[in-house]
Amino acid sequence: MLSKFERRFGRYAISNLMAYIVGAQGVVFLLSRTANGHNILSELFFSQTLIAQGQIWRVISFILIPPSFSIWVFFILYFYYLLGARLEEEWGNFRFNVYYFTGVAFSILGAFLAGASATATYLNLSIFLAFATIDPEFSILLFFVIPVKVRYLAWLAWLWVAYTVALGPVPAKIMAVVSLLNYFMFFWRDLKARLRGGAFRRARRGFLQSAPATSAPIHRCTICGATERDEPRVEFRYCSKCAGHHEYCLTHLTAHEHIR
Repeated sequence: MLSKFERRFGRYAISNLMAYIVGAQGVVFLLSRTANGHNILSELFFSQTLIAQGQIWRVISFILIPPSFSIWVFFILYFYYLLGARLEEEWGNFRFNVYYFTGVAFSILGAFLAGASATATYLNLSIFLAFATIDPEFSILLFFVIPVKVRYLAWLAWLWVAYTVALGPVPAKIMAVVSLLNYFMFFWRDLKARLRGGAFRRARRGFLQSAPATSAPIHRCTICGATERDEPRVEFRYCSKCAGHHEYCLTHLTAHEHIR
């Protein structure tokens, strides 16, 4: 269905969307440092009461509020720009537009259902989680010194979401679940495959331990030639975009040219 919409409406997609978003947030941050900065921000916050009074722009203007008001905001904005640019490179303009704006829509819906104020917190989190799912081996320098793979940061983010859903107040539970529906819409197939693959991997490890050492490897990466014999913990996936049956290790699953 998404492919049909892309063929029909793809030409209307906003190219380099994340650059516009973080650029606008950067401008709002700079304006917030002026004498009338508080007044500017007060016009952007989501408020169901004021929306009901006719200030309709507040339904979506909250996405322009920067994620921080410290000097680190520019590093944070640049980080989110990199995440968005990577997703746009992977999916194309149209699909990234759909992912971002459905995230906006679900954040608004969650706020109305919870009777709370919508923020871009879960919207930004959904972008990070999508990036971590697509490129889990990507490393960032924590505190500009410690290299950490984004998959581990994603686990911490999911723990925070799980804690909110399990122990948070009802409005927070609603916001956490509803606001991340765009992530589950895009990745439910991948999540389901991973859940099913857990049992398969356990069976595979048992088979490898009992198989003769001279038997041929079961999996081989098309790019680097690595097999499960080289490192039993390495996972392999078939690429749905490549013609034929081509298998890749996770390192090269998202870093290869598709075979047509």
